[in-house]
Amino acid sequence: MWRGRVTNEELNALHAEGLDHPCLDDDWVTRLERHSLGWVVARDDDGQLVGFVNVAWDGGVHAFVLDTLVAASHRHRGIGQALVRRAVDGAREAGCAWLHVDWDGGLDRFYLDRCGFVPTAAGLHRLR
Repeated sequence: MWRGRVTNEELNALHAEGLDHPCLDDDWVTRLERHSLGWVVARDDDGQLVGFVNVAWDGGVHAFVLDTLVAASHRHRGIGQALVRRAVDGAREAGCAWLHVDWDGGLDRFYLDRCGFVPTAAGLHRLR
């Protein structure tokens, strides 16, 4: 669901599981409302958050996929692909011309083959 309801507690828990770090106490709701074009949530039949992707943007024609996450118990069911597909649609509907994504190794097949992204040259400067 595009810009679906999500709580800080459930999003912090999903981030901790998906990115393998301790559960934090970040204010995701404020951050999403302030900085995101939109986000997509997936819930199971019991209403539990099982997937999330954030779509940040520059306020113009560039949007950025961040934090694609699926709960371990729900992986390999097409949820991640459906999340990204909805993110693509949401960015397009908002008038964006480009949707960028970067990823760690091992996710090439997911983003390139399943989600339709094309490889580009990019750079990264580690700040801390």
